[in-house]
Amino acid sequence: MLKGIPKILSPELLKVLAEMGHSDRLVISDGNFPAESMGKDAIVIRCDGHGVPELLDAILEVFPLDSYVEKPVNLMEVMPGDDVETPIWKTYEGIVAKHDDRGASAIGNIERFAFYDEAKKVYAIIATGESALYANIMLQKGVVVD
Repeated sequence: MLKGIPKILSPELLKVLAEMGHSDRLVISDGNFPAESMGKDAIVIRCDGHGVPELLDAILEVFPLDSYVEKPVNLMEVMPGDDVETPIWKTYEGIVAKHDDRGASAIGNIERFAFYDEAKKVYAIIATGESALYANIMLQKGVVVD
């Protein structure tokens, strides 16, 4: 164990976060996301017993968001015709605002199939047990400034 590191971040996940460089991206996926098929060229880390918000908050404790792009955080858009509420997105806004001065303005949306295309190019996918629909979130890493 280490001091100051959120306990939810496993050694495997910490290693991956540390290996990532500026502009590398990761997806924290909900339980319905096809993490294994999307992540054939990525590192897939299973965190089935956890939800996206708790992992997002812990990750953003140690993971800077990219300051060189307007939207370093992206959500999967709800498909037209889907009658789905996404209250988890408000939770994400609060978490992002806690860790990044841009707050909700750092968060964008990507159409569902474009999100899948982008997910195939990420460095890592963290597969959670999150049951909320459209709870997938993509983060782009920034630089650590001391």
